[in-house]
Amino acid sequence: MSRTDLHGECQIPFYQEDLFPSTGGFIGGRFCQQIGNVSCCVPCPFASWTYGEGVQEKSRIASWLSVAVLPLCIFLLVSYAVLPAKRTHRHYLSICFTLGICCMQIAFIIPLGVKPEQCHNIITPNDMYSSLSCAFTGAMLLFGGWVVVVWSFIRTIAFHLQVCWEVIIGTKFMWGSFICGWGIPIIGTIVMLTLTGVSYRFGEVCHINIQSSLHDYWIPIMIFATAALFVQFATMGYCVHVYIKSLFDTNSSTNSSGMPSYSSSIRTVTARQAYRRIRKILKLQWRSNCLVVVIIANVIVFAVIFMNLDNQLSPTAANTENALPWLLCLVEAHGDRTKCFGYTTDIGPTKGTLLALLVLLSLVGLWNFVLFARGSMFVGWIDLITGRSPTHPEFVSADARNLLSDKRTYEMLNSNGLPSYKTPDPVVRSPSPTYTSRTMSPDLKQYGRDAKYVRPSMSFSGPRPPSASQANAREWDPQSTFAQGRY
Repeated sequence: MSRTDLHGECQIPFYQEDLFPSTGGFIGGRFCQQIGNVSCCVPCPFASWTYGEGVQEKSRIASWLSVAVLPLCIFLLVSYAVLPAKRTHRHYLSICFTLGICCMQIAFIIPLGVKPEQCHNIITPNDMYSSLSCAFTGAMLLFGGWVVVVWSFIRTIAFHLQVCWEVIIGTKFMWGSFICGWGIPIIGTIVMLTLTGVSYRFGEVCHINIQSSLHDYWIPIMIFATAALFVQFATMGYCVHVYIKSLFDTNSSTNSSGMPSYSSSIRTVTARQAYRRIRKILKLQWRSNCLVVVIIANVIVFAVIFMNLDNQLSPTAANTENALPWLLCLVEAHGDRTKCFGYTTDIGPTKGTLLALLVLLSLVGLWNFVLFARGSMFVGWIDLITGRSPTHPEFVSADARNLLSDKRTYEMLNSNGLPSYKTPDPVVRSPSPTYTSRTMSPDLKQYGRDAKYVRPSMSFSGPRPPSASQANAREWDPQSTFAQGRY
């Protein structure tokens, strides 16, 4: 059957749904409307009819940006694995966060090599069951989003505990982070793929379907993102509070020595001391805090825009009424979509908004590299490539005796032309019998001098045996003086 015959009783450019099979592709992704006794559908892909043919090419900008950004994330991961910790300042929070970003970048890169077919037939888009590329790109993108959001939440919790509650993050917190940071995304992705699924909706990367997506993905993601943002702002508010309080702290002990005040309690901490402690933590973690704010802001914007898109594309009477001017324009223009783009403003977000959203998602890895890459990493790679190890001993006097064969040259003395002299043997003398008998203590069986007490001429004291003082414990009569006894 030719494409012209598939229009059936529908006006051009729409196709009659009954003339197509009811299986294959994502049937729920068809945009059809009942007109009389027949159901007429908008051709696939729907984004090309609402935003133009060029939207597919422009959506590849995000894919090419991911090609440039993914090596930066891989550079960080390899540096964490190869270089010493003092060069990279690696931490499991940063490593897991970077892995989640890599999943998102890979989702944008896959379509460049596969070049997937977005439509199963003229009116039906492909989904994860009919396209392997769709299954991988959709799962990787949404799983990466889960990982990034959950690990951002864990990082904000760790930062809050360290700053506000002075809790030292230990092994229990680490294993709990691993369980939650990977368990929640895995479970959430499985539930989302099972109950909702992914399909081609905008561009060559599959996104979550409309049906049940609000409960399966967007609400849980928004809960974690909002909680992370709230905890982050609460922590920063506490830091501002401590800083302002330190400005009015007039305790002199904090101005001079910096030692804690013990006036009321051993655990008393002044405002300036608390501010100095918080300032040290902020100095170490300001990069991760900035990245968390950027990621959470992007996730919230992404979620709001796609939830708005789902609401405007749902098959409801209100949405059909909003799309009616655009549909009538297509009929009058005999399928010339370029004449009807002005009526698509009420159907969904603008093309610029969606393209900007994809670009922001692909640039997440760039922000991760800018904030987490350190100059010491590049120094470490230079040392590794050139074979220079920072652990080699420096040429100083303490090491020169062991490194040089001629011990006389270790102080940078020139020994050229000097004859080779033999170092004299050390002279060892045995103690004479007279000295030994004089210095040996017969009672203690060890060497030492016999100290004889010499009474000074103007001293009225002298050594007495213990028995002498105990025999006459009292040598004076207290009643003969003015001292009164105690009763």
